[in-house]
Parts: sequence; C-alpha cells; structure tokens
Amino acid sequence: MILSSVKLKSTISSHKPASHGGLYSISNPTLDILDFSSNINPLGPSPEVVKTIKNQLNTLQIYPDSDSRVLRKNLQKYTKIPSSQIVVGNGATEIIYNFCKSFVSKKTPILIPIPTFGEYEVAAKLAGGKVEFFKTMDLKKDINNFISKIPSNGCIFICNPNNPTGNLISKSYLKKIIIAASKKNTLVFLDECFIELVPNHNESIIALIRNFDNLFILRSLTKSYGLAGIRIGYGIGTKKMVSILNKIKIPWNVSGLAQYAGIAAINTDNYLHKAKKIIQIESEYLKKNISKLENFYCFDSVTNFILIKSKLRSSNLQKKLLKKKILVRDCSNFRGLNNYYIRVAVKTRKENLRLLQALEEL
Repeated sequence: MILSSVKLKSTISSHKPASHGGLYSISNPTLDILDFSSNINPLGPSPEVVKTIKNQLNTLQIYPDSDSRVLRKNLQKYTKIPSSQIVVGNGATEIIYNFCKSFVSKKTPILIPIPTFGEYEVAAKLAGGKVEFFKTMDLKKDINNFISKIPSNGCIFICNPNNPTGNLISKSYLKKIIIAASKKNTLVFLDECFIELVPNHNESIIALIRNFDNLFILRSLTKSYGLAGIRIGYGIGTKKMVSILNKIKIPWNVSGLAQYAGIAAINTDNYLHKAKKIIQIESEYLKKNISKLENFYCFDSVTNFILIKSKLRSSNLQKKLLKKKILVRDCSNFRGLNNYYIRVAVKTRKENLRLLQALEEL
C-alpha cells in the first residue's frame, strides 16, 4: 500500500480528535431524542433567521464570498470593532485550529486550565505545542497561582464562562492575566462563545482588543443564536493576527447560507434578551430541583448549562436516560474530570420538566 511508505508527522500520527456531545455522538441517533448534551440557545434559531435561509435558497448555485465581507461589516457594527480585525470561520472550532496552525509551533509552551473545552488541547498538540495543564474547578479562586504558571513566549487558552463548569471570570481578573502574559510575550486566546448567554453580567472584554496586541477573542453564533447545524463563528484580534488567519483559511470556508443567517441573527432585536430571561429562570429551577435529588450535586453555573456531579457512573447514567429519549453529556472525557460528572443544557420549562422526571425515576 502506497501510504505505508509515507512518513506522517508525529503530531498527526499521535493525533486523537476531541469528543463532543450532540445527537451524533451516540450510536443510532433519532430526532425524537431530547438533546441536553448540546449547549445551544434554548430558543433555537430565531424566526427571522429561518425566514432568511428560506428566502436565500435561490443562491445555492452561487459561490459564497470567501471573505464574508458583508457579514464582517455587520459584525463590525455589532461588536464596535473594525472588520479588518474580524475573522469568520466554519464554526468557532475552525478558528481554534487555524489560530494554532498560525501561532503555535513545535515546543511552543501552552497553558490550559482544566477541565475545559477539549479542542484547545487537541489543536495545540496538532500544531506541535507543548501543553501543560492547570487543574482548577474555579479559575478566579486560583488566579494568582495560575498567573505564576504563565509561560514565556507561549500561549494560554481561557474559556469564559468556562465549559463545562459554567464559571465566569471578571474583566478585572482577565485584564490582570493579559497584562501578566504580555510581560512574558505570551498570547492569550479567550473563548467567549457563551458570554452572550450569561444573564445579569457583562464581562466581555472585546473592548480591550484595542489595548493589547497579545489578545485574541473567540465568539460563536452557534451557541448564542442556535445555529449549530450551519456552523459559523468569528474571532477578533489585532489587524496583523486577523490578516494571517484570513490568509491561511481555506477558500469559501463559510457557506453563503451561513453568512446570510449570521447577518440575520445579529440583527434580530431582543432575541438574546429573551433567551437570557429563560436561562436565568430555568437555570435556577433546574439547579434547585436537581440538587434535591439524592444522587446529584449541581455546580453554580452562570450560563446555559450546568455541570452535575453524580453518585452514579456517567456512562451508565447516560445510557439509562437514553432509554427515556433524553441525551446528557457524559463528561468523563473532559481532562480534569472523572466518571461521575454529566453536563446538561438549560432548556425551556417543558423540556426541563422531562429531564427532572427522568432523573427522579432513576
């Protein structure tokens, strides 16, 4: 076989893809399964987005704008950051991999607080980075120790609010981290994919992009606007960072329908406000009622998902709930967690009642 004579890079031969939730994370998925494993806006896509997609079906035969110029102009208005500092990707994950491909090289020191989203580690290792971990269930409580571990000439990845714990770090703490990293010539990759689904807080640091040339911020329309099936995200950094990311991305990386959907989503009035009201009420409802059950402890998440510690093994718990047509996220493959953690999305009251009933019947 011809491939037997091809010598793969060591980072490719040792590469192990990250695991995720969603219906297709299980065998024999069916659309009647209620998916609590994906942390999507409980409202789903707005009617305006659905209408826009239907109205643009006649553009299917047209190649999309490879530079997503109209979407980036709309994102400029939305974020108050120039479009020259915005890159659009096929989901936020594409941007994570392109960032690592561009700015992480062999032996680049990487620091990642865990447990957190697994793609940072996987993408950094694929690029050859030397990854170290900082174990904490609440980074803000260990902030000084974390800062002392920041490497020189490297990169750190932070998710805020963090997936899967739901913890939120304040602007003041993040600024402290960025300043400390800057002094060590280290990049800060800040994932804000869930920041727009946090009620009663405004801890986004997008405005600080103007003050720090070592900061890159990731956002996702998938989570905030319920566009998981369309795959669209964006990143914000310096003009130099973004020009590099725009140069190395594949052509036509974002479909035309995704670009139209993204424009419609960020221009939908009160959509996020309505979603955050649901999240605020339903998150407290779920935490209060799940915590009453003998086998479960809920962590105090600020956003649209809840990490739960269980006395039951997570894989067995997932299987039992699947028999009731409910899918939860088995968190055993999150580095830093074990076989007794699950994560559930915050959904509507009707859906949350189904989850509670199923947990009570275990």
